Amino acid sequence: MKPDILLTNDDGILSPGLWAAAARLEEVGFVHVVAPREQSSGMGRSLPIHSDGIITEQTVRVNERDWQVFSVGGSPAQAVIHGVLEILKRKPALVVSGINYGENFGTGVTISGTVGAAMEAAGQGIPALAVSLETEKHHHVSYSEEVDFSASAEFTVRFARLLLNHELPEDVDLLKVEVPSDATTDSPWEMTRLSMIRYYESLPPVRSNWSEPARLDYHVTADLNSFSLDSDVYVTRVARKVAVTALSLDMTSRVSLSKLDEVIRARLP
Repeated sequence: MKPDILLTNDDGILSPGLWAAAARLEEVGFVHVVAPREQSSGMGRSLPIHSDGIITEQTVRVNERDWQVFSVGGSPAQAVIHGVLEILKRKPALVVSGINYGENFGTGVTISGTVGAAMEAAGQGIPALAVSLETEKHHHVSYSEEVDFSASAEFTVRFARLLLNHELPEDVDLLKVEVPSDATTDSPWEMTRLSMIRYYESLPPVRSNWSEPARLDYHVTADLNSFSLDSDVYVTRVARKVAVTALSLDMTSRVSLSKLDEVIRARLP
């Protein structure tokens, strides 16, 4: 029997990136699509109390085939929770989140709904994979058909197969995969670290007074060569390789606890 794969995203149930992943993941498992009803980028691992939690079963026709899928009124992380607790008959063997329109790098990964969904799965002890494709900013919250997901779908199924068949080392809770926009199915990949330099820099809203509704904007930092050679940013954006980053849910600082205890006790009033 094929293993169950729960597939979600943060761009919403009708995203072409989601369906590019679904079509390829069928090769390695039984795919259950459970995704946010609406565009949910930037939600991280949040569980908003205002989410209605309504689950709607619907039919989506992709590549001349009808899929029975589930849209959830909630964040990507909530879609994972509803999928695991209510929709699937048993705990899935793997959760895949993506394929996202736009790269998710460095210190900003906790903002990403794509990564947040995978983190929620990992928090439930389920192997998890988050996949993003480098795109121009104007595609980040779009359903543009101009974006080619074929290479990123290949890497999605490749790493999904890995996680289904092999247990990763201790402290690896999920894999984050970033695919360059010009990648092919033969592109090399490289293990990377999260960049510690901000990739997406926040911009203030343009408005005449604070009473006007406004959204924070962002742009990509200009100096890509400032990133370390082993970072997810440098490998994807400069070296033009697929960046694979092992993430841990243990966010404890790697500092020596005894040394830190000594420093803090010496300085506390």
